[in-house]
Amino acid sequence: MKKWSYIKKDVSLISKLAKDLNVSEDIAHLLIKREVFDFNSAKDFFRPNLKHTHSPFLMKDMDLAVDRIIQAKNTHENVLVYGDYDVDGVTSVSMMCLFLSSQQINYQFYCPDRYEEGYGVSKRGIDFALENSVDLIITLDCGIRDVENIAYAKSMGIDVIICDHHNPGKSNPNADAILNPKQKECNYPFKDLCGCGVGFKLILAYYQKNKLDLSKVYEYLDFVAVANLADIVPIIGENRIYTFHGILKLNENPSIGLFSLLNRLSKTKDISSSEVLFGIAPMINAAGRISHAGDAVKLLIEKELEQAEKYAETLFFLNNERKKIQNEIFEEALKQIDYNSYTTVVASSNWHKGVIGIVASKLIEKHYRPTIVFSESNGKMTGSARSISNFNIYEIISKCEDLCENFGGHKYAAGITIKKENYESFKNRFELLVSGNIDKELLKNKIDIDLNLDLNGLDDKFYRIVKQFSPFGPGNPEPIFCSYDLKLKYPPRLVGESQTHVQFTIETNNRIIKGIGFNLASQLKELNGDRINLCYSLGENFWNNKRELQLIIKDFY
Repeated sequence: MKKWSYIKKDVSLISKLAKDLNVSEDIAHLLIKREVFDFNSAKDFFRPNLKHTHSPFLMKDMDLAVDRIIQAKNTHENVLVYGDYDVDGVTSVSMMCLFLSSQQINYQFYCPDRYEEGYGVSKRGIDFALENSVDLIITLDCGIRDVENIAYAKSMGIDVIICDHHNPGKSNPNADAILNPKQKECNYPFKDLCGCGVGFKLILAYYQKNKLDLSKVYEYLDFVAVANLADIVPIIGENRIYTFHGILKLNENPSIGLFSLLNRLSKTKDISSSEVLFGIAPMINAAGRISHAGDAVKLLIEKELEQAEKYAETLFFLNNERKKIQNEIFEEALKQIDYNSYTTVVASSNWHKGVIGIVASKLIEKHYRPTIVFSESNGKMTGSARSISNFNIYEIISKCEDLCENFGGHKYAAGITIKKENYESFKNRFELLVSGNIDKELLKNKIDIDLNLDLNGLDDKFYRIVKQFSPFGPGNPEPIFCSYDLKLKYPPRLVGESQTHVQFTIETNNRIIKGIGFNLASQLKELNGDRINLCYSLGENFWNNKRELQLIIKDFY
């Protein structure tokens, strides 16, 4: 069982907002937690407006980047779109390719091989550009720390535009333009764009400067929404606006590639952030993890539905393979955990490099600690780091920089490469630094609960309003509720292919409500009798063409 933490209520603020908006005090409480305090901020929250985003030209070097692309168009130059192999990188590359194609600009794309090249701009990628007479490279979701290889490209006469959102190093590459809100002297007001978001801003700036139809730019927002949700950036400010409208596009008129993935999920209506995060994103990611990210780019830039369906089938197969490999590694990694430590650092030469990030996230569910999973090959250890809530793992890793070949990332996730002989030293220092810098309260896996809800009063109207709080993500988490001393109509039963999920049937005064607890089967042994306390979010279940409200159980006792 996790620690249930309750959000404090400000009764006077709640009462005033409920009256001003003509909503229940429960809804008012949920809004205040999300910094919605009056009618205007509520209007902006429920109806995100594209007009409330910032001018792309506030970003440092934006004019330089746009002018360089205009030059490439006017002089018929060859452009290489270079991007990372994860969802953010793949959607960024695909979006930029479609844009360049629409402007009749000659382009090719390149995604590095996760295993042979690793993250970032590689020398092999630059050599590919040379072999193909490339005049300009546009990097997406990478490049900000690739000082040496950008210098190599420049020495070979290739210009470079960097679009990135990761933390810069001590010095920036000598590129022709660097678009990254996190770099020094960049006055762009919103710092939390993902890589695809930065690329989108570049395309938007191009359209504005050339006085083109901006509605064409907004057709790329489904890509941005998928990238935002998959990359776990804060869903606030511009990210919330773009994600909201991107999900609308997914529901109304998705790109052909994304539509094909939705078909594989048998879900082409009522698409939510959940379908993106747990359905679309893993299939896109599977290409770079198991095969090559180029497979996913080919899908997302495909314009013929029949061919797109074939590409989608490939990604569906790769994702199933990923699941099998991931589960095997997870079981092996569990045996290495030291439950007395402040960290989890595990490694093996037999582990597939493409899934260690997912395994790291799953290990945190078992041992709630900052976690790094390493895969070893050819004398090098490649690690994927994941953190716990409110703890900056990137800062800790940066204090081990002398033991690293390279690293990059952000507060909650990072990638790292070290020499095999430095593994034990790194592991020991990482443990020492975390133990000396972490607030011990952070090590308790907490669930922040918004409201203690009376299920007798739960109705469809309340759920419809809560649903409008989406899209959910960091900064705008899905509302979590709890209810106590509920009556179980039937004993909970195990469901799912591996019998790891639990189905509950709750009896209230006026209705029967079902609940599903994913991967909570191991907790059933702690339950006695027919009364239960639940922590949950609200969702829907579709069965035999019937839609019904259900509880998505997070914890119980």
